Amino acid sequence: MASSLQAVPVAQAVSLPAQKSSSKVACLNSQFLGLNLKRKNAFQASLSHAMGHSRVVCESSSTEDETKQSAKDRWGGLATDISDDQQDITRGKGMVDTLYQGAMGMGTQTAIMSSYEYISTAQRNFAFDNTKDGFYIAPAFMEKLMIHIAKNFMSLPNIKVPLILGIWGGKGQGKSFQCELVFSKLGVNPIMMSAGELESGNAGEPAKLIRQRYREAADIIKKKGKMCCLFINDLDAGAGRMGGTTQYTVNNQMVNATLMNIADNPTNVQLPGIYNKEEIPRVPIIVTGNDFSTLYAPLIRDGRMEKYYWAPTREDRIGVCKGIFRTDGIAEDDMVKLVDAFPGQSIDFFGALRARVYDDEVRKWIESTGVENIGSKLVNSRDGPPTFAKPAMTINKLMSYGYMLVKEQENVKRVQLAEKYMSEAALGDANEDAIKQGTF
Repeated sequence: MASSLQAVPVAQAVSLPAQKSSSKVACLNSQFLGLNLKRKNAFQASLSHAMGHSRVVCESSSTEDETKQSAKDRWGGLATDISDDQQDITRGKGMVDTLYQGAMGMGTQTAIMSSYEYISTAQRNFAFDNTKDGFYIAPAFMEKLMIHIAKNFMSLPNIKVPLILGIWGGKGQGKSFQCELVFSKLGVNPIMMSAGELESGNAGEPAKLIRQRYREAADIIKKKGKMCCLFINDLDAGAGRMGGTTQYTVNNQMVNATLMNIADNPTNVQLPGIYNKEEIPRVPIIVTGNDFSTLYAPLIRDGRMEKYYWAPTREDRIGVCKGIFRTDGIAEDDMVKLVDAFPGQSIDFFGALRARVYDDEVRKWIESTGVENIGSKLVNSRDGPPTFAKPAMTINKLMSYGYMLVKEQENVKRVQLAEKYMSEAALGDANEDAIKQGTF
């Protein structure tokens, strides 16, 4: 600090005699003024005494190019802010003493936003239609989700709005994918969680993680001014009781209790070790599952969780299939025929059906490449991954592959070897089913 003070030149105005006089004062050589400044006799200071006041005039060489001086000025960057606070926080992680960080390892070293999140993507206008990027969104599903999100961001007088929306239904019906489409259409940034994160080897860790994710969503709403929500996939798989053989741990109990507490106090969610009463924005919670009867009953009661059973209608299934096969040029009548041919199948069935059509193209590529050369062509290949021409998808081909998938499902339901092996020795009848079916 002392050295920096010494480097700053100080010009003092002194009182001179009454007679006119002029003197030349040499200014100090300063690092602050830059290295490329040339001075005529250091600086020519003309001090003139007029009316009892002194005036200091500094003159530089007229031949000096000032643009070169400013371009090479070591302090020129101070006028431009090129910093990235979020990246600076990330780079400094672990460099700050724990004494100055938040409790439980959550403090100034944790960046709230990623770099792609706070880059403006211009204004987006959303119309009230039920399609997104060519994909179909069921109108009833979209309406339920939009109303729940909107109500949680409103201040309705004397009305207790449930914080949690539970969407449940059969497997493979597109609950999670429909939610993602609605989020994208509304411009909502969801904080995602899965059932696998609701269990841990450390007691209390999943409950702490839920609070942390909830507060992250609240920070996005408060600091970025964007809608955000907490989205938990397959809640019943992580916090539910799936029968007498399912182990009910302390973490399962604390997850249910934490969600109940957040639903009752959505604006006062605190982390372990931090007990400052700070009101945070309300964050809507959306959870999905297959059977909510496995959850703790007080959690799913009215007032805490609003429940919605999702069972797509025939029109919904046709609309989703149009989105799946939107680039394949299949006629609408053929699409209706395909949906009606498999009425008991889930929506995921038709996505698997389209993927199955590419099996013929992959088989031809393997035959032309050679089995021994597959590895070098697929991994670290100079030519990149293989590309295929779009196969022709006809209704007859799709129907044939559909019946093949149904046959595999029937095999799983019919041939239950685990039950057979647990009940008897089952020796000498390894091909019993194939013999009965006539395929042995």
